[in-house]
Amino acid sequence: MYKNIYLKRGKDESLKRFHPWIFSGAINKMDEGIAEGDIVKVFSQKGDFMAVGHYQKGTIAVRVLSFDDIAIDDAFWETRIASAFNMRKSIGIADNPANNTYRLVHGEGDYLPGLVIDCYGPTAVVQAHSVGMHYSRQAVCQALLKVMGDRIENVFYKSETTLPYKADLGQEDGFLYGNTDDNTAVENGLKFHIDWLKGQKTGFFVDQRENRSLLESYAKDRSVLNMFCYTGGFSVYAMRGGAKLVHSVDSSAKAIELTKANIAMNFPGDNRHEAICDDAFKYLDSHNDKYDLIILDPPAFAKHRSALHNALKGYIRLNVLGLKRIKHGGILFTFSCSQAVSKEQFRTAVFTAAAQANRQVRILHQLHQPADHPINIYHPEGEYLKGLVLYVE
Repeated sequence: MYKNIYLKRGKDESLKRFHPWIFSGAINKMDEGIAEGDIVKVFSQKGDFMAVGHYQKGTIAVRVLSFDDIAIDDAFWETRIASAFNMRKSIGIADNPANNTYRLVHGEGDYLPGLVIDCYGPTAVVQAHSVGMHYSRQAVCQALLKVMGDRIENVFYKSETTLPYKADLGQEDGFLYGNTDDNTAVENGLKFHIDWLKGQKTGFFVDQRENRSLLESYAKDRSVLNMFCYTGGFSVYAMRGGAKLVHSVDSSAKAIELTKANIAMNFPGDNRHEAICDDAFKYLDSHNDKYDLIILDPPAFAKHRSALHNALKGYIRLNVLGLKRIKHGGILFTFSCSQAVSKEQFRTAVFTAAAQANRQVRILHQLHQPADHPINIYHPEGEYLKGLVLYVE
């Protein structure tokens, strides 16, 4: 049914530890005619079955779908998605009347490498990060609808920017099922416009939900600066938390308009908020001792290990500015969403920044991604979001 790939001697050890990636350098030989996106079976050099998964050209040659010798059919997709949904339901994230915004499938963390599904009320946004998942999108959609029942009325496919351009798939974003103009979702009782048409990721940064709630608890009577605000998520929570003033800064005019719309939807006519279109480094450099709660949540500075050195320099530079400009007794929320940057490397970068800024700094919280972005214990690379909450004297 599926074509076969055979590994070099000793290259099956990681699969015995259930790591879901097979690198191209581990492959000894392949059956003829294997195309990108095909489902393949993987065998050890001795001929023992090891895994079944999606083949793709590149460094990661196979993304493992199962370590059992099974068919990747409708029942497979339904079982995997049902498992993901049941986990989120059991921990109170799914079917929560105060929160209909959550990640239903988180790639390797839900044993579906290359697939992300975010739910925004009755609309699910499906995103493929591999060619195999792109080819499986209709099967995924049907399984999703079967598992979720009447919870999901629309399925939007958003993968134009996440698939390898060399594969030349000619993919276009659009609805796989249903259609809607209503892009409003609820997160912890707050409303947000979700830009799944043209926005980053699936239209919203679901992974900061719990960290936004934490920020809300610190916001009362503080002057808040939200750098790289994007949709203004942290700003909306700060407003509800009783902040004295909230300034949202982003270099994208579109992000500023989205932030204004989200503030207006939750706090119409509230003049505590101002949105500013400006470069983050320039803005921080020119505003000293004005804010006592600052959020630094930049886009990924390093998407690959080759960019790690420059990324760490970027984090140091940004945090030096934040630490220098914040008021004494201020609280700084600082993040990295770069998978290539480890927790230790990020913490060292912030430590270096604190020393260069010559400020007394205490760590109040060490933050990470929420429970609907689970980390497969056999795939530590799945831990990508790192954050520190600092008290700055």
